[in-house]
Amino acid sequence: MNREVNRPSAFYDIFDSPVGPVYLVFSGRYLSGISFRKPSGIPFKKGTAPAGFIEELTLYFKGVKGDFSQKTRFLTGTDFEKEVWLSVRKIPFGETMTYKQVAEKIGRPGAARAVGRALSKNPIPIVIPCHRVIESDGSIGGYSSGIKTKIRLLELEYYSRLDKPFR
Repeated sequence: MNREVNRPSAFYDIFDSPVGPVYLVFSGRYLSGISFRKPSGIPFKKGTAPAGFIEELTLYFKGVKGDFSQKTRFLTGTDFEKEVWLSVRKIPFGETMTYKQVAEKIGRPGAARAVGRALSKNPIPIVIPCHRVIESDGSIGGYSSGIKTKIRLLELEYYSRLDKPFR
């Protein structure tokens, strides 16, 4: 039976990760949201995320480098926010940039705080790796899903990059 044909047009699935359950929200075949907390009032049914995306998430949490091939769709966001999110998506696994560097990269060198605000609204964390953006002084900065989650994701990538086991 072809599961793609029977998949609802809007649905969510749950992925069990080392940082807790990750709620995956889809709009048709497009990933439109990821949350580390159960989204309140999801107006659609539980479905099954594409097997290829689940495999990519599994490999990511095992520390395997790689880009996500899952197609995404932003259902919210200003043009500026989308520009920031798309720029951040290009930060390589295991590397970081500062809010200021992201602002400079998109041609708005004075917009570091606006970049931070845009990242706080990132609807697709992990795939849009906003956890890889830190303060200019090297401090961790904020994270909409909590500093502990940001630290765990950064540690996972850092230790994988050094070929050391994740704690």
